Amino acid sequence: MAAHYFHHHAARLITTLTLCILGASTAWADEASVKKAAQAFFGPDYRIESVRKLPIGLYELRNGDDIAYTDEKVSFVMFGDLIETQTRVNLTQQRLAQINAVNLKDLPLNLALKQVRGNGKRMLITFEDPNCSYCKRLARDMQGMTDLTLYTFILPVLGPSSQKRAEALWCATDRNKAWQDWMINNVAPDESKSCDTSALRQIASVASKYRIQGTPALIFANGERINGAVPVGQLEKMLNAISK
Repeated sequence: MAAHYFHHHAARLITTLTLCILGASTAWADEASVKKAAQAFFGPDYRIESVRKLPIGLYELRNGDDIAYTDEKVSFVMFGDLIETQTRVNLTQQRLAQINAVNLKDLPLNLALKQVRGNGKRMLITFEDPNCSYCKRLARDMQGMTDLTLYTFILPVLGPSSQKRAEALWCATDRNKAWQDWMINNVAPDESKSCDTSALRQIASVASKYRIQGTPALIFANGERINGAVPVGQLEKMLNAISK
């Protein structure tokens, strides 16, 4: 039941309305007492890992990749993205990127497909399923990006057909070309070839360590991670900010 609360996007309207109510609140509660009250609300089947006081009259409740917000009395629980209106920064997405930060030294980049565009000074690492429609859209949208080194880990998470397609791509004579042909032009790789695909298991093991269960997952040069595709304009801004 608790997971339903965190994914009920219709409650975003409640978030907006409640923020107005909480704007007048000045008293701060103890984080431990907020955690206790929030845990009582969600029940024993959902464990709140941490509570963090925010400088806007709200508390952040976190369980893994799930984030919600509440007031100091846990009178309201709010769902959806928290956005700073002046800068239009998605604070929830920004926080998740920090929570899901990856140690780049743990990533076997020698097993990733590698593209260097322009001077390659900016870096982006992705985990992608070959049958993921969002991954394909991202690949098409990113075609015009330059001055980028792109590492792509093939991570089949969408079932047996994805695994078969991933193995065919891995066994291709030119993996990079086969990947681009499939993701952008929908030209399927030759599935008659076979080879050692143990590298895909190594990639899956790293993904499991960092709880990467969906694709695309985007990792930046500072280790921050975003789960899911983002608009290219936003991606450009993030890459530029991090490269500086």
